Amino acid sequence: MRFTATSWMRRFPGADILAKRLKGSSADGKAAGRMAVSSFAVRVAGAGLAYFSQVILARLMGAHDYGIYSVAWTVVIVLGVIACGGFSTSAGRFLPQYRETGNFDGLRGFLRTSRQAAFLFGAVIAALGMGLIYLLRPIIEQYYVQPLMIVLLVLPVFAVGLVQDGIARSYDWPFIAMLPNFIWRPLAILVLLVFLVVAGYPATAQVTVIVAVLATVSTVLYQYLHLGKRLAKKVPSGPARFELKTWLAVSLPLLMVDGFIQLITSADVIMISFFQSPDEVAIYFAASRTLALVHFVYFAVRAASAHRFSSFTHNNDAKGLSAYTKQATHWTFWPSLAAGAGLLVVAPLLLRLFGSDFESGYQLIAVLMIGVLARASVGPADALLSMTGHQKTCAGIYATTFAINVLLNLLLIPALGLMGAAIATSIAIIFEATALALAAKRKLNVTTFVLSLLFLPRDPQVDH
Repeated sequence: MRFTATSWMRRFPGADILAKRLKGSSADGKAAGRMAVSSFAVRVAGAGLAYFSQVILARLMGAHDYGIYSVAWTVVIVLGVIACGGFSTSAGRFLPQYRETGNFDGLRGFLRTSRQAAFLFGAVIAALGMGLIYLLRPIIEQYYVQPLMIVLLVLPVFAVGLVQDGIARSYDWPFIAMLPNFIWRPLAILVLLVFLVVAGYPATAQVTVIVAVLATVSTVLYQYLHLGKRLAKKVPSGPARFELKTWLAVSLPLLMVDGFIQLITSADVIMISFFQSPDEVAIYFAASRTLALVHFVYFAVRAASAHRFSSFTHNNDAKGLSAYTKQATHWTFWPSLAAGAGLLVVAPLLLRLFGSDFESGYQLIAVLMIGVLARASVGPADALLSMTGHQKTCAGIYATTFAINVLLNLLLIPALGLMGAAIATSIAIIFEATALALAAKRKLNVTTFVLSLLFLPRDPQVDH
């Protein structure tokens, strides 16, 4: 039998019925299946490539410079999410709505404004960031100053790339959404750095961030051109209507959600740099990158599901929303559990690839794994809340989670070092998952905790 996205979906109970509910047609159901499978495939390939590239970078740079680069690039990722202004996520909320209602004027306005706003926000944040670094030079370790100043130059372009990801996902174009960030950019960074090393340049943190800037600009431009060609076939030319107040009213709470998610994910790396040497940062970053081989399952399902939740809500299909949430949770947790068990077996070998000093990161992986599985156990509950009009509730949960994470990191890193950061992060994520599951049940009467789903009465229309 030939393997296709739809044949893959039929392996899951009730997936054919579920697909028909996505927008009321089999064609849209197939689109959802292709989006989920394609997203997963790209995430798998991207996770493998990203991990391989990090191993090579660590080997070329050494632990000290690799730790500096890790901090600099983590700062750009965090600020890039903030610079999006929430438009990277609200694209999945507004674009399906505009298409279904035939509001092409609003559609054209959103497509234009979202990317312009991201570039503008990114430029302002980059300028403020560089000014702050310049002022704080006396208290910032000098080896961080130049890499941070250089890498902030790419922030506006990085933010535009994230918004373009959201636009492409809302159209079920996973390859345009994900290939530039998860395949082409890490590959370009690796190839360019290896070329420079062969040419005689040292693989320092400063050289590597310059390479990262060039790779990011080129991949975002590639994405912009290809996205433009696809949109030209879907969006007829005409006037644009700008509903900035409406867009910001939805996007800014979503920004809080995305920003706090990224802060929770990255705060430990940044905070370790306040207390530990770059060599220690490198060990922790390598452990977290290794764990990303499991975490990609959650992000793949989340990316494929967000705009689907919006479609169910727009069509007032509460039963379809509940059924799809159940399926998305299973798709998130069980593959994550299997991948996590396998990772614990091979993690010592993987860490050894970074260098002999990195093997101590194994215990960190074991502790951080608890948080990853806790997040996976409720599926894309945050996307469910955000896309159904409860983004403020979701933002409040993530703000509290971030505060808990920072407080625990401040308390535990000085006392326990890297292990303190791992414990703090896992505790914070357990709180996050619990709060999201309770909010989804209270606000939507939708069960998201995977073990609870196992004991729910079966719906014959879904399970057969």
